[in-house]
Amino acid sequence: MTFRPATIDDCPLLAELNHLLIRDEGHRNSMTVAKLEQRMRGWLSSEYRAVIYEDGGEVVAYALYREQQEEIYLRQLFVVRDRRRQGIGRRAMQILRSDIWPKNKRLTVDVLVANKTATAFWRAVGYADYCLTLEIVPKQS
Repeated sequence: MTFRPATIDDCPLLAELNHLLIRDEGHRNSMTVAKLEQRMRGWLSSEYRAVIYEDGGEVVAYALYREQQEEIYLRQLFVVRDRRRQGIGRRAMQILRSDIWPKNKRLTVDVLVANKTATAFWRAVGYADYCLTLEIVPKQS
């Protein structure tokens, strides 16, 4: 598996993948692919960085993160559906931790509570429970 930093030119691809991620994780985000692309352009033009992972010339995953003074916040990690359960997510995390991210920073990731598969994955790659955000959603009128 190879990896490379994403550029602004990758935003259409990243938006498509982000749209699949939103659906797969059961997130409430209803943004269109066009809106996701616009948001991704803003992120990559400012404080976020992305990495695209390829295997045999095929895009198999991406990661989006923001490095701050004391921590690295991993906003998104997505492995394409037909390549899951093949160690790609674990390898992507190994690459981030060994080749891209500094070793002296706290690593954080947010996971939807209902996404049990993702929660298990994050725990398996070394993340530990720290905080649970609770909410009251307003009723739709």
